[in-house]
Amino acid sequence: MKKFKFVMMSTMIGSALLLGACGNGDSKDNGEENLSGSVTGDGSSTVAPITEALVEEYAGVQPDVQVTAGVSGTGGGFEKFIAGETDFSNASRPIKEEEAAKLKEAGIEYTELEVAYDGLSIVVNTENDWAKDLTVEDLKKLWVEDGTTKKWSDINPEWPDEEVVFYSPGTDSGTFDYFNEIILEDEDIVKAATLSEDDNVLVQGVQGDKNAIGFFGYAYYLANKDSMNVVTIDGVEPTNETIESGEYSPLSRPLFVYVKNDSVKENEAVYDFMKFTLENAGDMAEAVGYVRSPEETYKEDLEALEGLK
Repeated sequence: MKKFKFVMMSTMIGSALLLGACGNGDSKDNGEENLSGSVTGDGSSTVAPITEALVEEYAGVQPDVQVTAGVSGTGGGFEKFIAGETDFSNASRPIKEEEAAKLKEAGIEYTELEVAYDGLSIVVNTENDWAKDLTVEDLKKLWVEDGTTKKWSDINPEWPDEEVVFYSPGTDSGTFDYFNEIILEDEDIVKAATLSEDDNVLVQGVQGDKNAIGFFGYAYYLANKDSMNVVTIDGVEPTNETIESGEYSPLSRPLFVYVKNDSVKENEAVYDFMKFTLENAGDMAEAVGYVRSPEETYKEDLEALEGLK
């Protein structure tokens, strides 16, 4: 099980932990008994900073509950969820029809919980002073495999006649799936791309080559914004405001946690951690660099969770 690397995120996570147990998320304050047991999850590296901050905080509320969360990517997380290995699965895209069908075949019922919004960020090396703004069509021309050698001058003849170096999340990543749907439109990604489920590999790749371009979640850009440049898309920069408003389109997306209904019903620790997650996800999302979902969404998801009891 791959563990999330927090070297790049430590400052943001530290800010999140200073928030404390966020009041109504503390089950002991509500007169509930101390719990013990274990909760197991896996999935998206994009959602991981939120989950890890929540796990840290939850340990102060229910220290006898062991919560573990691997980072196999959205697709890898769903594979474990389908196999019955996990109680919850983090996802940076909605569940696919084929994944839902496999869960149904396995007799696993689940509930989708929205925890935050993200703006998929396109980034380039700090020495790149030409590709400051790209259109969606530019992204398609760059990233879709068409048998040619991709050069910056293909987008604008005034740009360098040098090969573009590509860094992309791996195919098990929900971020890749979202990019595939919105930009690639199910065409093959450029063969020259370096793919990795570890976002820190992508960060380091972009930092190390002036001709590099990559993409990943907004929080990873914020954690490294002094060592790379973000590209505006059709003139819009990803910010909390443009992501929340939907102006940063089509690269804004919701982030999810999928929880197994039987785990909620049969394991009080799972229910309590999911409840804690929904009550604190907005604050934690903002602390680590994402955008909180509307409060009405958290309220509706809490009601759905409580309806499973």
